[in-house]
Amino acid sequence: MTLPAIFDRLRLPIIASPLFIVSGPELVIAQCKAGIVGSFPALNARPQAMLDEWIHRITEELAAWNRDNPDRPAAPFAVNQIVHKSNNRWEEDMVTCEKWQVPIVITSLGAREDLNAAVKGWGGITMHDVIDDRFARKAIEKGATGLIPVAAGAGGHAGTLSPFAIVQEIREWFDGPVALSGSIANGAAVLGAQAMGADLAYIGSPWIATVEANADEGYKQGIVEGQASDIVYSDLFTGVHGNYLRQSIVKAGLDPDNLPKGDISTMNFGSGGNTEAKAWRDIWGSGQGVGAVKAIETVADRVDRLEREYLAARARLKL
Repeated sequence: MTLPAIFDRLRLPIIASPLFIVSGPELVIAQCKAGIVGSFPALNARPQAMLDEWIHRITEELAAWNRDNPDRPAAPFAVNQIVHKSNNRWEEDMVTCEKWQVPIVITSLGAREDLNAAVKGWGGITMHDVIDDRFARKAIEKGATGLIPVAAGAGGHAGTLSPFAIVQEIREWFDGPVALSGSIANGAAVLGAQAMGADLAYIGSPWIATVEANADEGYKQGIVEGQASDIVYSDLFTGVHGNYLRQSIVKAGLDPDNLPKGDISTMNFGSGGNTEAKAWRDIWGSGQGVGAVKAIETVADRVDRLEREYLAARARLKL
């Protein structure tokens, strides 16, 4: 299947994943100007009225960029909606998204027919993140345009399946847009995702260590210093299994090798969880691909690097 036309402006086949707290207008605008899809969780805009301000700013700045750079148009942006009972503002946020005709809506922790229909109604597309084939089928049955299989090693909330396995199973029946998530942190890995059958790579952790990211400097440095072996998989902090930087767990006074189980009923994004240490603020999400991140740099420089690596990988394979 041909990718939706909305992806025609991409410089590289990459969606920058929405990072709780970290992704704001500065990061998203820089990502889109650099030629990849930039995204942010709607919940990052607090209070709710700020979401309108953020999308207004992103829309206006990207439109101005396109007027001034017709030969290098910006990529589209995406807003992430957490569709879970713990999020009591998603419906209000969707009203704001409809007002601005948000081109891509990424949905997490639940698939809804009414949301998918609404986005398609204004000409946008929805991409739903899933951790296995069963959830993938449910999402498409409920009208999602595309899928984001979240494989083992992805930052934040992540599954346990090999990327080879999950993409293989999805591609047996689905020929729509697929953006693979899980430890993708350099250009060769982007090409690898495509070789497996994905259309796009879904990259998160490397953007934390950028100048434009709304992240604590210690968090940024932790990404730079981190290795795959520093990532801890636990459901303690939000009730849903996710990957986190070991050093942030230690800093919070917890033993990363002996964490109790979490409770999904206590999930409350941005205002607590199962411990006094809050997920994303104190306990830092990260994927296993962090070993590829060697420095804090601008988004533009990171995308340049990804492009060089991607083209080099294609050249090695004579593609």
